Amino acid sequence: MPIATPDVYRDMLDRAKAGSFAYPAINVTSSQTLNAAIRGFAEAGSDGIVRVSTGGGEYLSGPTIKDMVTGSLALAAYAQEVAKNFDVNIALHTDHCPKDKLDGFVRPLLAASKERKDATGLPIFQSHMWDGSAVPLAENLQIAQELLELSAAADIILEVEIGVVGGEEDGVANEINDQLYTTPEDALATVEALGLGDKGRYMTALTFGNVHGVYKPGNVRLRPEILRQCQDAIVAKYGSDHGERPLDLVFHGGSGSTAQEISDAVDFGVVKMNVDTDTQYAFTRPVAGWMLENYTGVLKIDGEVGNKKQYDPRRGKEAEASMAARIVEACENLRSAGTSVKA
Repeated sequence: MPIATPDVYRDMLDRAKAGSFAYPAINVTSSQTLNAAIRGFAEAGSDGIVRVSTGGGEYLSGPTIKDMVTGSLALAAYAQEVAKNFDVNIALHTDHCPKDKLDGFVRPLLAASKERKDATGLPIFQSHMWDGSAVPLAENLQIAQELLELSAAADIILEVEIGVVGGEEDGVANEINDQLYTTPEDALATVEALGLGDKGRYMTALTFGNVHGVYKPGNVRLRPEILRQCQDAIVAKYGSDHGERPLDLVFHGGSGSTAQEISDAVDFGVVKMNVDTDTQYAFTRPVAGWMLENYTGVLKIDGEVGNKKQYDPRRGKEAEASMAARIVEACENLRSAGTSVKA
């Protein structure tokens, strides 16, 4: 199917919340990883979200260009073509964008989508993330208000981060401390600033101990009950017209999470869970194994010519299959497997 329209994307998120499941959101940095992500969703029978970060956008534009917008638009154009051949809905999203990169990433992409929407009725991306975790909450929400207005005009969903995710991802780093836990007061301030859909739809990454990076289970102290407390505080103040879980929540930094922690987070309103570290490893591990097992073929050593079939870059299909399998596992863990509905 083609890339999800805004209506299809909203329906995806609505069905996820109503059905207590969530979509994996997979970072991609190349045509290979994009193909692997879409393949994984198709094999799981799950709709899904693929996303590009600021660093991923630079990489996609070419190592001598390093233009985040060019790379992101190129990925979106490629995705529009290849997604047509799969029987699941794929949404395009941009990942963490801090304040100093808004003018070089999210704002121009929003402008490009607004131009496309005015011409064709459809934006280029379905959602963008504003990462205001490094600035005071008041400033975070002030910028979010501006971006939400721009997003709504382009029929795009905005994602905001309320709290701090520890660890490091794509150059955005934060300490691991008590700031990793969003409070109900923070959630109420978010709703006061951004509304409950009346100013435009948004997703919220509330933090409950989340940490980016590589961690074994048990090494990250997650408190998913914070998500329930925040949802309850909003219902207590604004009523239940928007349901018992009024916010569409996002789970960042899931490496090292237990199955129970993931399940609880989804039950409390998480509809999107970011997956990056695990799929990176799933893609790279077969490449490393192939190189180690076939080094005499992939290297021209001792005056020989090597084995062209072994150093053909298309050997990367094993990497794509491995990454796709990890995405199937993520869909199963998040309960989205088998939930795809044809547009």
